[in-house]
Amino acid sequence: MLTIHAAAMLLPGGGRAPVPGGAVAVRDGSVAAFGPYEEVAAAHPGARVRQWPGVLTPGLVQRDAVRLLEEWYFPDPREADALGTEPLTGGALDALGPEESWRAGSVRRGLHRMLRHGTTAVAAAPGTPAALLTAIRRSGLTVLGASPATADAPRLDPLAGAGAVSDATAAPLTTGGRADLAAFDAPDEAGLLAAGAASCVATIAAGRLVYRGR
Repeated sequence: MLTIHAAAMLLPGGGRAPVPGGAVAVRDGSVAAFGPYEEVAAAHPGARVRQWPGVLTPGLVQRDAVRLLEEWYFPDPREADALGTEPLTGGALDALGPEESWRAGSVRRGLHRMLRHGTTAVAAAPGTPAALLTAIRRSGLTVLGASPATADAPRLDPLAGAGAVSDATAAPLTTGGRADLAAFDAPDEAGLLAAGAASCVATIAAGRLVYRGR
């Protein structure tokens, strides 16, 4: 199916200027075209259109993914009364007991939290446990080679500390490339950097809508 994702502002990356009223046409998991919505829609009549608020960008890359999944515990919503809703680290993590009793569920929830932050790719160094890589790929995320972490302490937000959105994207948009996109409820690039990736309203991985916040 051919789908057009449109937003008030498209940031295509690759040094290209923002596109007000931009759109990306997606076919079979790949980018068919991108540019001003009127041009993309005219070239692809009959396409289903998904209109997102704010800014549409290439998918983000999470450089701290392995550390987040191994060093943090993402509570189950049913544990909110006892553990709260925010990830646990340090002594709170140690208090959970043997990791085999909680690891798998935490990893699944952690990957979902990444999708909720516009993440479509993660960096993983050689030696990353095979089971963890399998879980990452099953979630729809792409595994990239290792890259420098964003901070001494891992961060869930790929945009944290970024000087530009392109610093946090896995790759710029290219026609024929994998359709990895993220939509954010922010007015422009500066507003998105200020709001952070928690403003994500949709994540598209290989053309598939893997997270929708509204």
